Amino acid sequence: MASPESASFEASSDAQAKTPAFADFRRIVIKVGSALLVDRAQGRVRLAWLTSLVEDIAALHARGCEVMVVSSGAIALGRTVLGLPSGPLKLEDSQAAAAVGQIALSKTWADILGHYNITAGQVLLTLGDTEERRRYLNARSTLGRLMELRSVPIINENDTVATTEIRYGDNDRLAARVATMASADLLVLLSDIDGLYTAPPAQDPNATLIPVVPRIGAEIEAIAGDAGSELSRGGMRTKIEAGKIATSAGTHMVIASGHVKNPLKRIMEGGRCTWFLTSANPVRARKSWIAGALEPRGTLHLDDGAVAALRRGASLLPAGVKRIDGQFDRGDAVVLRGPDGAEVGRGLVAYDSTHAARIMGHSTSEIEALLGVKGRSEMVHRDDLALGVE
Repeated sequence: MASPESASFEASSDAQAKTPAFADFRRIVIKVGSALLVDRAQGRVRLAWLTSLVEDIAALHARGCEVMVVSSGAIALGRTVLGLPSGPLKLEDSQAAAAVGQIALSKTWADILGHYNITAGQVLLTLGDTEERRRYLNARSTLGRLMELRSVPIINENDTVATTEIRYGDNDRLAARVATMASADLLVLLSDIDGLYTAPPAQDPNATLIPVVPRIGAEIEAIAGDAGSELSRGGMRTKIEAGKIATSAGTHMVIASGHVKNPLKRIMEGGRCTWFLTSANPVRARKSWIAGALEPRGTLHLDDGAVAALRRGASLLPAGVKRIDGQFDRGDAVVLRGPDGAEVGRGLVAYDSTHAARIMGHSTSEIEALLGVKGRSEMVHRDDLALGVE
């Protein structure tokens, strides 16, 4: 039976929080689990279901939304092809299954999206790609460019090289990291269950759905259940962890059942689900993180023209940098100062201090000649910049 604390939480949530409108979101990450995507008995993708999901994605895409998909299923497909037994796999068997299954998984997504004239892009990530700032910037830039080109990135953990010590462990948390890295405003977790209940429904027939969670606190963490299927590494507990990651970065999250055709359309039409709300937005949350949570490793001294351009919303180009202090790597936080020495803002720098010193004061057209490679045009991209006046 639901506890009095859970029941009172549910009532207060409904009274105080409003369900967001799906149509208001522009950049969306959708997580699809193995248990939804793969028919374990047949060892193949559930094509009819996946086609219905892609139909929903295509509708969002046609509306101008930017969509990313975090898709499980590589190991589940590969283990069948290789004839591996059911149950937990040894690390090397999981890596082999992922290597085989990822080919089939990517081709399936590409073929079905192709029916709607949408190009799929494959992105395989490891834990370090979202934890180490230099690799984080590379991955963020790749995802951003794919979406600018109107492609749908299909993202998965790189299970062929990940080990127990250096892995996300489940695609719920991977999806949350991707959502925050890409500044998505909505994360959709399609699940075996249609939302968060006051108690695990399989154990408590009186459990009731919580439609809106304004904030993830101790009472929410306490009622999260465990993993429910052989194909899923995660359960409700990992979804709550994903929600904490996403909402703290300004991303709304929704958990909904994937055991229906057109699952996104079902959410849009008011179907059963649980919304996890954030009071921030991705851009503001990211800039707050840059401004206050990172220790600066160096200083870039700018001319008046660069300061004025930054305040108009432009990126920092090498030509506007007149002096560099400190030793820093690509992706480190740096302080930006104007000609009078006053701090203008802070940002994540796109070059290490050695390369930055070579190209400062030069136009972007000279970067390749100066460095021997075609580097990025911006010293600090405007998306990686927090001005002091913001």
